[in-house]
Amino acid sequence: MAANIAGVFEENLQSAIQAAKVLVVGAGGIGCELLKNLVLSGFKDIEIIDLDTIDVSNLNRQFLFHKQHVGKSKAAVARESALRFCPTATIKAYHDSIMSPEYGVNFFKRFVIVMNALDNRAARNHVNRMCLAADVPLIESGTAGYDGQVELIKKGLTQCYECQPKAAQKTFPGCTIRNTPSEPIHCIVWAKHLFNQLFGEDDPDEDVSPDTADPEAAGEAGETALQVESNEKGNVERVSTRSWAQSCKYEPEKLFHKLFHDDIKYLLSMDNLWKKRRPPAPLLWGKLPDAVAGSSKNEKESTLKDQKNWSIAECADIFAESCRNLKNQLESLKENDHLVWDKDDKNAMDFVAACANIRAHIFGIPQKTRFDIKSMAGNIIPAIATTNAIIAGVVVLHAFNVLQDNLENCQTVYLRPKPTHRNQLIVPEKFLNPPNPKCYVCSPKPEVTLCLDVNTMIVKDLEEHVLKKSLNMVAPDVILEGKGTVIISSEEGETTENNPKTLAELGILDGSILKVDDFLQNYELTVTINQRLVPKDGPEFEVVADPSQLKPKEEAESSTTANGAGDQDDDLLEVVEEEDTIVTDVDSKKRKTDGPEGSISKKIRVEAEEDDVIMVV
Repeated sequence: MAANIAGVFEENLQSAIQAAKVLVVGAGGIGCELLKNLVLSGFKDIEIIDLDTIDVSNLNRQFLFHKQHVGKSKAAVARESALRFCPTATIKAYHDSIMSPEYGVNFFKRFVIVMNALDNRAARNHVNRMCLAADVPLIESGTAGYDGQVELIKKGLTQCYECQPKAAQKTFPGCTIRNTPSEPIHCIVWAKHLFNQLFGEDDPDEDVSPDTADPEAAGEAGETALQVESNEKGNVERVSTRSWAQSCKYEPEKLFHKLFHDDIKYLLSMDNLWKKRRPPAPLLWGKLPDAVAGSSKNEKESTLKDQKNWSIAECADIFAESCRNLKNQLESLKENDHLVWDKDDKNAMDFVAACANIRAHIFGIPQKTRFDIKSMAGNIIPAIATTNAIIAGVVVLHAFNVLQDNLENCQTVYLRPKPTHRNQLIVPEKFLNPPNPKCYVCSPKPEVTLCLDVNTMIVKDLEEHVLKKSLNMVAPDVILEGKGTVIISSEEGETTENNPKTLAELGILDGSILKVDDFLQNYELTVTINQRLVPKDGPEFEVVADPSQLKPKEEAESSTTANGAGDQDDDLLEVVEEEDTIVTDVDSKKRKTDGPEGSISKKIRVEAEEDDVIMVV
């Protein structure tokens, strides 16, 4: 079946469609719908890129894929399937990451339109910057459950993807995760931290060991018996969980005994924790319950595997198998490398599901199926095929306007789960959103103020946590202005000796200016250092795009916390993401009324396609 658009569109649009070279980034739920729409609308020159392979869980909504395609490249199979709709189209597929160096500014300049169908913020940030650098219109889209959004990003005309700050992610107190979990999500977060400690990139802030510094555990004297014992022994060198696990060769029984017996006994010794709550019950490897109410042994065999309840004995078996497999995966990597948790990796998901359920059982918390845990750990709001289809259709309508240079008709469009007072489910904005003049990405002279303690922040953390994770760079180069000192180089090994040094050791002090350049993104940023002591239990650093937002120390300490504590209107709708929190863009202080009843028209910003959102609160 070939696309025949003669008589459907006016002649100039037909010509523009057939001559246009377009790039689709992402071949998931929206990507499949989008690719189908493009070929049936007459687009002849399409390139599509996606790093993922097809999983069984994709088949209920990504209709270009079928059971025989499981394990294959999404981009390649999407191309083959789309060509059946229009064999005369030219479609090129890339099974790769759009963030790879091969796809630089010149790659993006080859296209008249780029269309995002992504499921993570890091890639969205990167494509946003590449399209700004190449001056190519970007049509951004996303869905989360029944919510959806499409917006045009055009350099100098509209706000970019990073013009509006994202809300801080929802977190849980560390002492709750380590000592007194009370909800399944606490056990799941703990299990993910454990995965990172054993197999991933270990973060001291994610320690899963019992927390003796928990204020609730302290007695009348202000400290626990364990702390007293520790103080009497003096400074005892602690062995990391990773080192200990390696020393015992990741033996499942030893790991189990430490995590679910010894550490629990350790917690029980903190008497104050259990005066008003149920104490945990340590487990022994050889004495595990092999059947519980609702366990898989009592269920029909027809029950879907992921939706069966596991007994604790089954959890232990799955824990043991996943430990052995993850150990083998880790050993196959080069030295000092680590695994990255992925909800679609069977061993990683099995490990987290088993550990979370075992810990839940210990603390008397209801257990969850693997399916439920995957949804919570992977931050999923169930994807709705219809939502993807509607949003993909709006993306193509925006593409038509871009090709006809009718950019003023490309207002941001929101798909809502419930009709407005005007009985609208699809709600367009009245005007294009102009660029934020303070944006540190698309403003003429991007700059930020970085608040931190130069005496404690080391160069490696500046690169990994600030520049890459917080400021979304890929391969930054950093020079200290005035002295010309190269602090960080994207050339491997060139500045490795700087990694463990503090900023102060390299002459970076209060008021210092860093010139940061990311060659791949064609992005330059000026960073002004603001010396500030790190508050206890506070963030290690703060990035401020508008220096006028800097507050005196006294005011900053009493202001709203990063986690959103403080005054908020009740109608704030927040979509929480675990690794890179994304939030619906509801500006409650600038709400508008557009009906006789003065009803509120919410502006919902959905920035996840289907796989990176956990809940709406």
